[in-house]
Amino acid sequence: MAIPQRTATTGTFFITTITFNRRRLFQVPANAELFLETLQHYRTDGAYKLHAFVVMPDHVHLLLTPNAKTISQTMNLIKGGFSRRLASNFPIWQRGFADHLILNAGHFESRRLYIHQNPVRANLTTDPELYPYSSACRLPTNK
Repeated sequence: MAIPQRTATTGTFFITTITFNRRRLFQVPANAELFLETLQHYRTDGAYKLHAFVVMPDHVHLLLTPNAKTISQTMNLIKGGFSRRLASNFPIWQRGFADHLILNAGHFESRRLYIHQNPVRANLTTDPELYPYSSACRLPTNK
């Protein structure tokens, strides 16, 4: 069965995308960092406004607003761009992604909090500000 095309071009979305067979691809720091570089590359190019993100071992949550592209086109940039950069011989992503249109400021804040608390709920950290693959991170960078 084909996945229906998403055509919404305006709005802010909460996105979840999962690695193929929930492979813990982002448990490897170099892979997580490459994904973050890809994410920031397309943000800097103006493809979207990135409000919040977290890279978990086997999935990613994003809170973003596409600029002049559909949410499908935006996710194709992100997932495809990462896949090309990783250049793996194995599948990287499950097909498709889950998206939820943000309805109001309260909904936005609840999704942002969910994203930042995800590593705490998964016992990857005790404090969202200490998890290096999240927009909540307040650790000094080496770059």
